[in-house]
Amino acid sequence: MHLYRLFPCLLGLVVAACGDDTTTSASEAGQTTTATTPTSTSNTPTTTPTTTAGDTDTDTASGTVGETQGQTTTTGPTSTTTPNTTSTTTDPGTATAVDPSTTSTTTTTTAGTSETTTTTSTTGDPPNCMPGETEGMGDIEKSFLWVANTDQGSISKVDTQGVVELARYRSGPSGGTESPSRTAVSVDGRFVVVNNRGTGRVTMIAANVDDCKDKNGNGMIDTSQTQDDLRAWDSDECVIWSSVLPFKGDIGAGPRGVTWTPGTWDMNLCQFVDPKVWVGYLPVQAATAHMVRFDGMTGVVEETVTIPNWLVGDTSWGPYGAALDKNLDVWFSGLRGELFRLNTAQNPVTVDRWTPPFNLQFYGMTVDPDGDPWFGGNCGPVSTFDPDTQQFIAVPGTENGCYRGLAADKDGHVWVADNGTCGVVQIDHVTNTMIQFHTLNPCGTPVGVSVDDEGFVWVVDEWVGGNGGGAWKIDPLNPNMKQFLAIANDHYTYSDMTGGQLKSVVLPQ
Repeated sequence: MHLYRLFPCLLGLVVAACGDDTTTSASEAGQTTTATTPTSTSNTPTTTPTTTAGDTDTDTASGTVGETQGQTTTTGPTSTTTPNTTSTTTDPGTATAVDPSTTSTTTTTTAGTSETTTTTSTTGDPPNCMPGETEGMGDIEKSFLWVANTDQGSISKVDTQGVVELARYRSGPSGGTESPSRTAVSVDGRFVVVNNRGTGRVTMIAANVDDCKDKNGNGMIDTSQTQDDLRAWDSDECVIWSSVLPFKGDIGAGPRGVTWTPGTWDMNLCQFVDPKVWVGYLPVQAATAHMVRFDGMTGVVEETVTIPNWLVGDTSWGPYGAALDKNLDVWFSGLRGELFRLNTAQNPVTVDRWTPPFNLQFYGMTVDPDGDPWFGGNCGPVSTFDPDTQQFIAVPGTENGCYRGLAADKDGHVWVADNGTCGVVQIDHVTNTMIQFHTLNPCGTPVGVSVDDEGFVWVVDEWVGGNGGGAWKIDPLNPNMKQFLAIANDHYTYSDMTGGQLKSVVLPQ
């Protein structure tokens, strides 16, 4: 257990256990409402070259009312596979995600202009359908949580319904040097991307065998079957593509903030086609950040948006978190830095930016179904931003926490991992007030939070001792009932690890 994680945060200091760096944070403050004026800039996109390749505890409502939680612990076998560090090149080919009886035509203009995808059925007469009515035709049949195993250079696929780790995949050829961190899942749950901070590598993996590629031509898909079945790099055929960004070279500059866009809904195929992935990193050029747009199916960088004057906060780190809003604009933030919005409907893409009050020390971030960004403070309060009033608002009662990742569900709640008291905070995103604090036991360093397709909240603990960390599954309708799944290795992982946040924004029920 990271015994040193608690005290520095409560003193307003930052150490490695409270974040990704060793700098000093601001003093704590109460509720803050600050009107700001955005700075908008227009960027001429350029193309960036890529290289393919059950104890009893107490939950407290606003820190005052206690209740007993019933929790179960699920423990899986420990993975003992040694990472393979042999470097090979990953086939960058496109996964087959379109019915072969259908002809798909994609027209893409130069970088910075919009893409139009037209799909025409040439055989059969499939029924039309809308998102959420796929009946198994487009969405995955199960929901998965994707957990980065940072020290191993791999990513775990967890069945959220059965609460079991099903498989492991390498995120790159260099083992723990890859240092995977942020994972993000497509709106239909079919694909996940993982960002490797140590190497600049972005890797995409398919959840469905039907989307995997028979690269060796043996007539079958060779892929991981269990949590111990970690295959050599470039041999698992569910790893679809891997692309290396031209980052500055140090771990702070490596890719972090990431979000998918849904793509275009095809009523005949009953699935999304042509999804995109936005990723942020620091290039070699000083005081500059990049947000790049990948073709989600090929790993080709289609557009690069340059963010000048990267000068606020911990600027040796690039875009730290990212999330999509209901208008399909991309929000991202710096570590204890500024808030940004890419206006993706503009041609070229424009960038709005806001500087928050100093007490709002941004760490993890998400966007709720109303389109409002939310931030975990490290160390400092949980906060949100109202795009209509241009105001930052701190949540009362969260001033003394040490917060990390967070996620918004479709029912009006934001869930935030807290290292200070070791648990998760539940917040009403309509009233911007704290509902309840939920204790986790065992608990070491809760980091990432995500909400799955069924609405269950998942909290990934980086390290709880013994064989590593694990993940908590929480029923938001009965938060006292929790399940813990032990997952071997260290898990410094954030972002939308299930695709549930993206779906709650794009496809609200």
